[in-house]
Amino acid sequence: MLEACVFATVLFGFFGIILKKSLVMKIVSMDVMSTGVIAYYVLIASRDGVFTPIASVGQTAYADPVPQAVILTAIVIGFSIQALMLVGVMKLSRDNPTLESDVIEKNNTL
Repeated sequence: MLEACVFATVLFGFFGIILKKSLVMKIVSMDVMSTGVIAYYVLIASRDGVFTPIASVGQTAYADPVPQAVILTAIVIGFSIQALMLVGVMKLSRDNPTLESDVIEKNNTL
């Protein structure tokens, strides 16, 4: 069931990127898709019977900390990419009265 929810999140983000005309909505859709991908990795990395990698007495089976580090890195990189795209949209909004991608393309080709 969780796999279906994660897959639906990725699909919603993907179709949002394709179908939405506003650049801000495309950025939001990309963030939704990124959240789905990160949730998929978390879903794969989670296992029953293993403990967090914190040293304690009596625990022998620890979870691998590498997937957690990879996910944290993906979150940070995704946030920085999103910030860069929003700066690009702000610069585009200075020259164009709208943020619709097809209108911006028409204005720039004339």
